[in-house]
Amino acid sequence: MRQKIKASIPMECSKIFMAIKDSMELLSGKWKIQILGVLMYKGTIRFMDLLREVDGIGAKMLSKELQELEINELVTRTVFNTKPITVEYEITEYGKSMGPMINEIIQWGIEHRKRVFRKSK
Repeated sequence: MRQKIKASIPMECSKIFMAIKDSMELLSGKWKIQILGVLMYKGTIRFMDLLREVDGIGAKMLSKELQELEINELVTRTVFNTKPITVEYEITEYGKSMGPMINEIIQWGIEHRKRVFRKSK
């Protein structure tokens, strides 16, 4: 005789998988976590300074990624009426909630680099 599977188990898994999917879509790509990391550790920063800090990113891509982070309420953008116009970016309180995850990625990356470079010598 077959047992009935509780409906809550697949539903709970579905919620977990959707949360993973949403998180990965929000943070996907090469740049978003790097941008958030710079904003988290450097604080408020001008666009051109952020462009210099995120090694290898172009201005157009940085602008696109910042717009997506702003839409998702992780970053705020402040425009100053100067000549030329000054734009500053800052991580939001909500964005700061990603701090523990970003710190874990940093720690894992440090350990991974040690492990990989130790083997390659």
